[in-house]
Amino acid sequence: VATPIGNLSDISPRAVEALQAADVVCCEDTRRTGMLLQHLGISGKKYIVINEHTEFDACDEVVGKLLGGIEVALVSDAGTPGISDPGERLVKAAVLAGITVSSIPGPSALTMALVMSGLSTSRFVFEGFLPRKSGERRTLCESLLHEQRTMVFFEAPHRLVDSLVDLEAVFGSQRQAVICRELTKTYEEVVRGTLAELITW
Repeated sequence: VATPIGNLSDISPRAVEALQAADVVCCEDTRRTGMLLQHLGISGKKYIVINEHTEFDACDEVVGKLLGGIEVALVSDAGTPGISDPGERLVKAAVLAGITVSSIPGPSALTMALVMSGLSTSRFVFEGFLPRKSGERRTLCESLLHEQRTMVFFEAPHRLVDSLVDLEAVFGSQRQAVICRELTKTYEEVVRGTLAELITW
């Protein structure tokens, strides 16, 4: 179930219905999901934590509940589960067990940033989060040097400048790029320019 990436008004009626109908909600953080459900007037749900540390071990438990007829909803802290967030392994385990998996579409930082960028949307590639170490970032970028599609990356705010420097070192200072931050929130910001201009910014 896709959940808002910032603005709580972005949750769909179908998403609310799915969360109301679920017996169990799998989530990254029970506090964050609990606040969302409280905002929606939903209470009394059992939670199972599915994050990068627990997803592997939790799959058997969740699949067992699904096979037992229990309705399970999967959410991430924000956006669509499984897109640079936990959920991919759980969905795969459910599919392999013959369980019907459906998705309630909704907010996605990936698609929102892409369509707001002003760059080509006809063909694109999503690379997820860039590696934390500079050498690994540069190696990844070098493997993408001849990529013709628009490339979309996620990056943590505290690593943004270092990553831009590595992108510039590989792709050149005049490569056009766009930074999107705080999407759907009060201080939403989109900054366009060359990599050199974005580093200065």
